[in-house]
Amino acid sequence: MAREFSRGEIRPHVEDWDTERALPEEIFQKLAELGFLGMRVPEAHGGLALDATTYLTALEALAWGDASVALSLSIHNGPVTRALLGWGTEAQQERWLPPLAAGEFLAAFALSERDAGSDPSSLAAEARPSGDGWILDGTKAWVTNGDRAGLLLVFARTGESRDGISAFLVPRETPGIEVVGRDRTLGLSASETVTLGLSEVFLPREAMLGAPGEGFEIAMDALTIGRLGIAAQSLGIAQAAFEHALDYSGEREQFGHSLHRFGGIEEKLAGMAIRIAQARALTLEVAAFVDGDGGPSEELPSSLRARTAMAKVAASEAAMWTADEAVQIYGGYGYMRDYPVERLMRDAKGTEIYEGANEVLRMLVARHTVRESAGAE
Repeated sequence: MAREFSRGEIRPHVEDWDTERALPEEIFQKLAELGFLGMRVPEAHGGLALDATTYLTALEALAWGDASVALSLSIHNGPVTRALLGWGTEAQQERWLPPLAAGEFLAAFALSERDAGSDPSSLAAEARPSGDGWILDGTKAWVTNGDRAGLLLVFARTGESRDGISAFLVPRETPGIEVVGRDRTLGLSASETVTLGLSEVFLPREAMLGAPGEGFEIAMDALTIGRLGIAAQSLGIAQAAFEHALDYSGEREQFGHSLHRFGGIEEKLAGMAIRIAQARALTLEVAAFVDGDGGPSEELPSSLRARTAMAKVAASEAAMWTADEAVQIYGGYGYMRDYPVERLMRDAKGTEIYEGANEVLRMLVARHTVRESAGAE
């Protein structure tokens, strides 16, 4: 269903969305009607309660249509939903999960800041106690869905150490929140990536997610699932680039033969197919691990962070490599905005950076591997 939706409702419009730097509200309405905004929400709260494998397969098919659409859904269904299920009170889940699943509004994940990207422990935004609530001040950068969202999951400092970070469920219409900038990105141009200013934002005490000081752990737990979503998005980009290259190499003739009959092109096509298959196999292996050992509301094992990091690195680099090869197969046409592969290459680059830059994720994998070899969990 996701693939057919992408073919009929997304692909015919992606070039216009890329040029206009915007996704229309009606695309999210249509996605909501089909249940795509509640894929990981339990049925008791109006969602589809999809297992991780089915969710990621659907997300890949939507990314095959457009990576910007898939990114918005990945943030909505991934880290924000995960945080609510893993750390939210019954009252918080009752308030937020049904409208999220119904698509009444999108969710956004506001963790990063200009000087706190790969190192969230250095956040500068702060939340200070005030009467029977909290007051938030600061700036949040690179917030996908930041202006369109109805719910913001905001992380702010409530103490001096890493343990002094807390998480807050913030309605977007709360006074004191404003968009102070819209970023112009290399790719994913239709995605809404904004900087949010928080000035004297008052929140009641029940807006805190988890306990004071648990924000860092909530963020890392949420990003563990979020990175699987980026892996799926990357696979959709890679598959689209591969299919475009395959079709073009069969239609384009040089020296009296179709391009795909030349050995150099055959090698490229084979390499693309192999890298995509490897990355997909790893991503689905990790998804099966999530389904078996860490359901949507269960504590995730620490080893899963390394596994999801592996999947995100493998899939994002497969996407970038495949898109680059697709541009090369198209030749001069591949460098033109009139053909889809240049956009896919621009989109692919982002997947190597957000939800954890690949260099940082390699450090995470290496450290886990060293601990594991030493017999420590």
